[in-house]
Amino acid sequence: MTKDVLITIVGKQKYDADNDKVEMTTVGTIEEDDLCYTIKYNEEQEPPRNPIKATLTIQKDANTVQMAKSGAYSSLLIVERSKRNLCNYGTEFGDILMGIYGREIDVDCHDNEGRILFSYDIDINSALTSQNEVTVTYKINR
Repeated sequence: MTKDVLITIVGKQKYDADNDKVEMTTVGTIEEDDLCYTIKYNEEQEPPRNPIKATLTIQKDANTVQMAKSGAYSSLLIVERSKRNLCNYGTEFGDILMGIYGREIDVDCHDNEGRILFSYDIDINSALTSQNEVTVTYKINR
């Protein structure tokens, strides 16, 4: 069953001595099956660009998170705990192939609300470019 949710996403990025933090609150949906939670939402863009459709698929066993984005540019990032995956990240200048090494995944989901935290490192050409942490919280809209 699909439920409407209010979603807050906080992304933190560390590269060299620089730190960056991005926060976004939006509405979307969550769906649950035996193996995973699937959260869907749109990321609004500056006009005249269309929104980007985002889908987060989180395994209940907290081993894998997939972040898929589709729109003008598509991406699929796979974060697996203690594993490195090569992933495509679409930009207006072309696709970038980067390594994603999953460090931590924590899933705490309940009937009406939940919190998913995952952290990962990004490398390009095997050189570490950033350390990232994403926290997604949701609350069922009634």
